Amino acid sequence: MAGPQQPGGTKTLKQLFQAEPDRLSRFTFDIAGAHFDWSKTHLDAALLDQFLTRAEQAGFAAARDALFSGDIVNPSEGRPATHVAERGSGAPEEADLAAARRARMRALVDAIEAGAFGALTGILHIGIGGSVLGPALLVDALGRRTSNLTVRFLSNIDGAAFEDAVEPLDPATTLVVAASKTFSTLETLANLDAARAWLRAAGVSDPDGQVVAVTAKPEAAVAQGIDESRILQFGDGVGGRYSLWSSVGLSAALTLGWDAFETLLEGAAEMDRHFRFAEPRDNVPLIAAFADRLYGESFGCQTRGVFAYDERLRLLPFYLQQLEMESNGKSVTTDGQPVAHPTAPVTWGGTGTDAQHAVFQLLHQGTVLVPVEFVAVSDGDDSQDPEHHRLLLLNAFAQGAALMEGRESDDPQRSYAGNRPSATILLDRLDPRSLGAVIAFYEHRTFANAVLLGINPFDQFGVELGKEIARQLAEGADEERLDASTRALMERAGV
Repeated sequence: MAGPQQPGGTKTLKQLFQAEPDRLSRFTFDIAGAHFDWSKTHLDAALLDQFLTRAEQAGFAAARDALFSGDIVNPSEGRPATHVAERGSGAPEEADLAAARRARMRALVDAIEAGAFGALTGILHIGIGGSVLGPALLVDALGRRTSNLTVRFLSNIDGAAFEDAVEPLDPATTLVVAASKTFSTLETLANLDAARAWLRAAGVSDPDGQVVAVTAKPEAAVAQGIDESRILQFGDGVGGRYSLWSSVGLSAALTLGWDAFETLLEGAAEMDRHFRFAEPRDNVPLIAAFADRLYGESFGCQTRGVFAYDERLRLLPFYLQQLEMESNGKSVTTDGQPVAHPTAPVTWGGTGTDAQHAVFQLLHQGTVLVPVEFVAVSDGDDSQDPEHHRLLLLNAFAQGAALMEGRESDDPQRSYAGNRPSATILLDRLDPRSLGAVIAFYEHRTFANAVLLGINPFDQFGVELGKEIARQLAEGADEERLDASTRALMERAGV
């Protein structure tokens, strides 16, 4: 059975393992309680040398230094990217400012835990994009079964989403956290108004007294009626999809506890130090970016699958979709010229073992080559027979082996081509340190890809046009400027 084509002269995965006895040691890494295995990719010594030369020519070292020193790395908006400063890894002045804002966040957490907002039983976290995806991942992964608070996340402007979010919450004992970088996002403000109405309808006399705003524009939150004492600020240089380390993580800090939140930052800082100081040949985010470039540019792969073999990490693929596709879904370089290579693949995925019975047929026998990533955890954290977790892990490892090995058969229907790449991230245990390191790994991998491509990963103008047209239509703009199809759809829906 013929599988997807690979570039001429490229060894198969089985050939690479046979030819390189030290392959495992050269393409596996251990950082902050997480094991990264990129050995089942088509990278070899020669390709690695070629990519190292490309990284040098692309100015990788200088770009990395600029990121950590607080220089302008977002030229289209004239900003640094200061999310690394939120975990103490950036420019000293930015790290000091982040620490001061974190101290204010800590004071608010302490006040809330001391009863400043009454005896809370729930949190309604309102935001969209990174203002929700990051905190939701943290809470779902680390606090879903251990917190005394019921935490619900609301992003969609759909009224059904609002009703679903508030259904288990008691309005009298719910804290509303509204997170928005600009505090002008249509969906967030509409849902905040709905939350106020929900509180008021339940007899809460001062709805705004139960609202905390998290924003880079505190004046905009004040204009929305939020008292300054209940506003937490984060920096303009912290992009939304990189913001969970900042005050945007308030709901996670309240749910997990402050010590856990600090440990999350420390785990990320461990990965920061690795990315910043490790030699390129031993730098796992950069090695992963080399594999991404290889599959996108030489093998023509347009997607990458991410499968979490741990139910606690079920939101990771959704988080990565925004991080990777919003950051690197570009078609021009930093100076506005057409980019020379395919940029971000489509990131998609699911949860093992469910996905094995849904999409793995295509991964094993389809004509489309999809690099696959498995994320698993050695230690389970449930009360079931340990055999459950053992079988879960064995399934994850077996899938990677089967994708690589394949199986020949006289019956073409039962033949597996093999030679299909995968990478595995295996955490010792799922805790704040290891999760912080893994999320930071994906951030730095995204940045490394951008440097190799010559693009800016820190702007996202592509999300604006549709929102702008929707806003104009909501304000009664002239519909005659629209295409006939859109006008007909609006007329049919009665909007």
